[in-house]
Amino acid sequence: ARCPLPAGAAAMSASYEVFGRVQGYTEAEARKLGVVGWVKNTSKGTVTGQVQGPEEKVSAMKSWLTKVGSPSSRIDRTNFSNEKEISKLDFSGFSTRY
Repeated sequence: ARCPLPAGAAAMSASYEVFGRVQGYTEAEARKLGVVGWVKNTSKGTVTGQVQGPEEKVSAMKSWLTKVGSPSSRIDRTNFSNEKEISKLDFSGFSTRY
């Protein structure tokens, strides 16, 4: 489901990398919040991805990635990069990449 941006609303884009154990709950949380992007487990045991959407929804997702994670996760730290305002979304949903 595409999350259309309200007219004149700013969308945000942010890349992230989570250090620690975060199981496959990221996609479910993103869909619940209504953000788009992707998530992927890396070979070094971190989780990386990109999130886009209205600013307040991206902020909520960033908070979840920093503090909550999945019920069995342990988050050591989360790095965000390439944070910027965008005029349109690059993704139509949220997916897990392998």
